[in-house]
Amino acid sequence: MTSAGGQIRQGASADARLAAIVDSSYDAIIGKDLNSVITDWNQAAERMFGYSADEAIGRSILMLIPEHLQGEEPEIIARIRKGERIPSFETIRKRKDGSPITVSLTISPIRTPEGVIVGASKIARDITAAKESERRIRLLMREVNHRVKNQFAVILSMVRETSKRSTDPREFEELIRSRIMALSRSHDLLVTSEWAGASLFDLIQEHLKPFGHEERISLSGPLLTLQSNAVQNLGMAFHELGTNSSKYGALAGEGGHIEITWKVETGEKAERRFHLVWRETSKAGADAGEAKAERKGFGTVVLQRVAPQSLSGASSLERLPGHVKWELDAPLEAIIVPQLGAEPADFSV
Repeated sequence: MTSAGGQIRQGASADARLAAIVDSSYDAIIGKDLNSVITDWNQAAERMFGYSADEAIGRSILMLIPEHLQGEEPEIIARIRKGERIPSFETIRKRKDGSPITVSLTISPIRTPEGVIVGASKIARDITAAKESERRIRLLMREVNHRVKNQFAVILSMVRETSKRSTDPREFEELIRSRIMALSRSHDLLVTSEWAGASLFDLIQEHLKPFGHEERISLSGPLLTLQSNAVQNLGMAFHELGTNSSKYGALAGEGGHIEITWKVETGEKAERRFHLVWRETSKAGADAGEAKAERKGFGTVVLQRVAPQSLSGASSLERLPGHVKWELDAPLEAIIVPQLGAEPADFSV
């Protein structure tokens, strides 16, 4: 049989354990009376809201509730008086410095040993980081959806324009495959950088690599990090230029050379502009019929319309025997990732 003294000691021990659990809890645990006056305040509440126990106890719980949400408190007290336990719900509270914090609240009645309701205990969990994570995921999913739709639109355009200019199914299949693979190479560069952009130098190298003859290609210009739209559209342009060169130009025979230069300059209205030149020289003598057919192809559409228009710029394309020159001029802000392009470093190879 347990003596009365033993029961008292056990009760005191249980109370001490409970107090230790409450005080060490990661969640804020707050007690208040039926007048919404704070009676208990654990260490997690101090960390979460910025008030010490001495500052909080004895003050109204309304000090934690933004003005536009203070109508929640009378409803909460009314339900507590009825003995209801209020299940978890998400709301906004405010810290001592006035900054908002998103919390998940669970509120239960506090009863005396006789069962009389004298207040409420509130458990508050900081879910600000979780809500921000949810927001970022939703934003990412919208961005992924946008990019996927954009890629589908580009591929459909490729299929449509290539089919108009192809007379043989095998030729059509080969052209579509190579163009989709080119899109994939641009996409891989962006994925590698977690969609932060891609180096113009890396983009050119990636798209000209399949054609070989790297010793015939020279690059010169400042180091620039391209935004995703520029990566995709310039990538398409370099693929078409490289394909044409491998069939009819500098990469098709001996003695050809490709020089790609770019620079950042100041426009007439003091705006910063991007200027790129693809200059290709080769031995004259390409099949005139092939060259003529190529000039009317999808590549020409990309170089003269798709790429410049998507970058809010303008381009010119000049084809002569043994010579190809493509120039692109566009606002710098349409080309580069803003925070990385303030002072581009010079680069040449």
